[in-house]
Order: sequence, then C-alpha cells, then structure tokens
Amino acid sequence: MTYHPEPAFQTLGDGFADPVQAADFPKTILRYRNDRAAKTVGLDHLSDEDWVKHFGRFEPLADNLPEPLAQRYHGHQFQVYNPDIGDGRGFLFAQMRDDADRLMDFGTKGSGTTPYSRSGDGRLTLKGGVREIMASEMLEALGAYTSKTFSIIETGESLMRGDEPSPTRSAVMVRLTHGNIRIGTFQRHAYFTDTEKLEKLVDYCLKYYFDTEMKGSVADRALKFLGLVMERVAVQAADLMAAGFVHGVLNTDNINITGEIFDFGPWRFLPKMDLQFTAAYFDETGLYAFGRQPDALHWNIYQLGGALADICEEQALKDTLAPFPSIYLAALREKLLARLGIKPKGDKVDDALLTLINNFMLKEQFPYERFFFDWYGGGASESRAMASPEAERYKGFGELVDALKGYDPARPDALKHPYFQGDAPCTMLIDEVEDIWSHIADRDDWAPLNQKIDTIRAMGEALNPR
Repeated sequence: MTYHPEPAFQTLGDGFADPVQAADFPKTILRYRNDRAAKTVGLDHLSDEDWVKHFGRFEPLADNLPEPLAQRYHGHQFQVYNPDIGDGRGFLFAQMRDDADRLMDFGTKGSGTTPYSRSGDGRLTLKGGVREIMASEMLEALGAYTSKTFSIIETGESLMRGDEPSPTRSAVMVRLTHGNIRIGTFQRHAYFTDTEKLEKLVDYCLKYYFDTEMKGSVADRALKFLGLVMERVAVQAADLMAAGFVHGVLNTDNINITGEIFDFGPWRFLPKMDLQFTAAYFDETGLYAFGRQPDALHWNIYQLGGALADICEEQALKDTLAPFPSIYLAALREKLLARLGIKPKGDKVDDALLTLINNFMLKEQFPYERFFFDWYGGGASESRAMASPEAERYKGFGELVDALKGYDPARPDALKHPYFQGDAPCTMLIDEVEDIWSHIADRDDWAPLNQKIDTIRAMGEALNPR
C-alpha cells in the first residue's frame, strides 16, 4: 500500500472547523507506533525520527491538510444538551485512503488547547493513552469495528488530574479512524438552524464515508444518510455487547457516523455477565451500563434524526429509524455466533441457544470471556469445556450443554491454533490494566504492555484471521 493523501474535509468550506496549532511539547519520546495500522495507509516506511516529526510535532504530511483543524460540534452528554463543546484537546491532522479504499482520518487527543478547550489544559495523560491502546487492540481482536490507536508519544509534562494519582505523565495520541464526523457535528448546525451546512455535511458524508453520491431533493439525501448511519450504529451496539465492552460515555459527541467505536470513556470489559455493570464512576444512574448501551445508542440516533428535522418530514424520519431494533438483534445474533465460532442453524434455533446462554451467564454471573473460550467451536470443544475450571457449573445446565453440542464449528482449523491449545482466554480486566500501567509508572517498564499486545493479536489471529 502506498500513501494516498486525500484532504477531503477542505471541500466543506468554512464554518466546520477552526485552524489551530499543536502544543510545543518539551519532549517527544516515541512510546508506541502501530506499524500494522500504518501499513494500511502506506506510512509504515517512516523512520522513528519522521514519525515523531509528524505525530509529535505535527509537521504536515505531504499533500495533506496544511494545518490542524479543531472541529466544531455540540452534543448530548448523559442526555443533556451541551452547546459549549467541540474538539477541546484534539484536532483533525490528516486524511488519506487505506488499503480498502476507505477515507481515513488522523485525529489527535492531548495535542493542545483549542477554541473549545474551555477551562481544560488540552492535554492527555500517558495512562489515558496506554489505556486506549489496550482497549482498541482488544476490540479489534474480538472483531469489533473500532478506531485504531496509531501513535503514543510521551511529551514530558506533569499533569494534575482528579481521577488518577497526580502529578502524572503526559502524552499525545493519534487515532486512525474511519471518519471524525459525529452525531454532534450535525446537532451543532441544527442548533443554529443552518440548513445549508447540514446539507453540505450530508453530501460530504454520503460521498466520502458511504460511497454514495445522490441527486434529488435534500430531504431524500438526508433520509438516505440517516438510514445508513442508523444501520451502522445498530451494528455498533451489537459489537459492544458481543465484545462485553462498556464504553463509558456514549454521548452523541462520541458517536461516529460511520458506526466505528471511538473516543472511549473510562472503559471496562466485563469481568462477569452483569447487565448493570458500569465503567464510569460518574455514571451515577447507570445510564451507560452494559445492558443499557443498545438503548443509549438508539436514543442517540434519534437525536441525529432530530438534527435533520428542518430538512425532512417528521414521519419520514421516524420511518427511517424504525428498523433499528431488528437490525441490532440480527447483528447481535451474527456476532455472538461468530464469537462462539459455530455455524448458524436458522434464526429460531439460534435465538433459542442464545437465550439459554444469556440466562445461564446471568444466573451464574459467569466470566464473560471464559464462556466463549471454552465453547468456541460448539460440540467440537465439549471435551475442552468439560476440562475447564468452570466445568462443574456447565454440568448443572444440561439443556445448554446439549444445545451447544448440536452446533458444528464454523472454522474447524481455528481449534488447532495455539490460542485454543492454552487453558485460559485472553482478557483485559481492570486489574490487568492497572498492573500493566504500574510497570510503566513505577519502573518505565513497557515489556508487559508489549507482551499483552502480542497476546491479544494472537487471539485475534485465532478468532479473525487476516
């Protein structure tokens, strides 16, 4: 893959972002470069020196955006509208095509203050960057549609934070994302009743992120766009649930119109099946608890519909959004069967199996990853499941075991992978996260993080071979 720049955001014109400058950091120490992701956009050839110039000092990439752009958006934060936000500690740095011919964006976090920083310092803690590496690597390995952590560069500053021991180390992060346009981007222009900018955004997104150029009325184009986003966000909900991932802050300003999971909050992976499990200590009502994430995303997509209300009829918007629940359930079925590595037997039979699994895991508060590891391949893994540390708990649910035994593996060869020859699943629980971070914080020891990335990627090769 060769580097193919395409700074398409410029075609929108004025009113969508503000030119900004990156912070002049006292140090730029390269801590993580994602060469696997870099290869997909033709940048894996960069030397470490050039990498730091572009992703630590933010010298423009060739034939790309001449200066960073802090994007303008609003959003519902915990379902309360906030018109005072935007890119407060990040910006759009560059755009290019990837090896699947998708338009990709480089977005930053911790790159300095912008007109939307409010009282913030525009910085990111190194721990926050390390956590994002772990989350995005794990989600990708589990088959979820997620942004990629592209680069982490330590920047030599001491930051004060209320949610981690301070002073703490600083970093600047670059994400590789399939777009940086959020539901909140549309909400901002609807807030100002700027239908001209809404129309431009609709056409931009259709062309560059959905490969669709339409003629006809603006209402028809907007409804087409809304339907496509609705489908992607419904699938995103299924991705979150199948991965056992709690995003933390599913605000409308954190929802990418391509359906890609990004801008994680204080995320967690489920230690055990618990629909009430929350990630954010400040989510006091459990609005974004694990089991409420599909409803939260459904609510969010209705806010996108509301943002288009000045250019579409209300009933047409409602009709376009109506399929969300059925699309979500179909996607969840598909993704859970994929996580189990089994061949479908028909919706009715498959739904009966998934109901048995759900009831078992809820009643037993069963370790989430352990179940999918033990029973990957269905009946072909019965002996392995019955040798699991959790085998006694399976024996009390004969109907579930019998149902699983009736399923054939979708990829029999996967069971020969070294990952499934081991005795435990790869997990990313909070104790592991904190242990990896403690090695970095206390001894500047990055080996446990690198080892964990290797383990996660090995799991990914077993589950979703490239």
